[in-house]
Amino acid sequence: MQIELKNLGKRYRYEWILKNMNFQFHQGEAYAILGHNGSGKSTLMQILSGYLSPSAGKIIFTQDKKVLDVNVLYRRVTFAAPYTELIEELTLKEAIAFHLKFKPLVNGMKRGDLLELMQFAISAHDKAIQFFSSGMKQRLKLALAILSDCPVLLLDEPGITLDKEGLNWYRTLLKDYALGKKLVVIASNVEEDVQECNQSINITDFKGK
Repeated sequence: MQIELKNLGKRYRYEWILKNMNFQFHQGEAYAILGHNGSGKSTLMQILSGYLSPSAGKIIFTQDKKVLDVNVLYRRVTFAAPYTELIEELTLKEAIAFHLKFKPLVNGMKRGDLLELMQFAISAHDKAIQFFSSGMKQRLKLALAILSDCPVLLLDEPGITLDKEGLNWYRTLLKDYALGKKLVVIASNVEEDVQECNQSINITDFKGK
């Protein structure tokens, strides 16, 4: 899987958030998107996910040398971010079952395997997500994103709300199931979130003037 940006720009009203961005993302590599809060990191991540369209230029998704239509991207991309929502009325088991209707897990993994990897107490399995702590919700988002059998993994501020134990859990999951296998893009200004990335992009290099 490859994502190519050609003279890409994004504008809100009269302000260019991104401008003249040319870059290629390749499967098997891990990219860090760096920049201060409000610099455009989340905007770029939403463009990479197919959720937002650029205001100028092109974004091209290819797999096996075939250009993909943006309407099929949901099958190939997983995205976790503070602003992505969970269906909080569902229990943990129900949320996982719902997710599996759209995306299978890596390595033929089953729901029970995912529950085990999340390291939640058994009592949490039948609890509605609305009663989870913020850290538990973030673990669920990350587990569903990293462990889905999709070639592209996008993570925006993955370490937010995670304690030290949670950060170690996230980094282990990322290393075991994504790095070197998927096209990984992580946006954050926190070093611990992106230290496994082997390439970096400073979003301020592509700010509109």
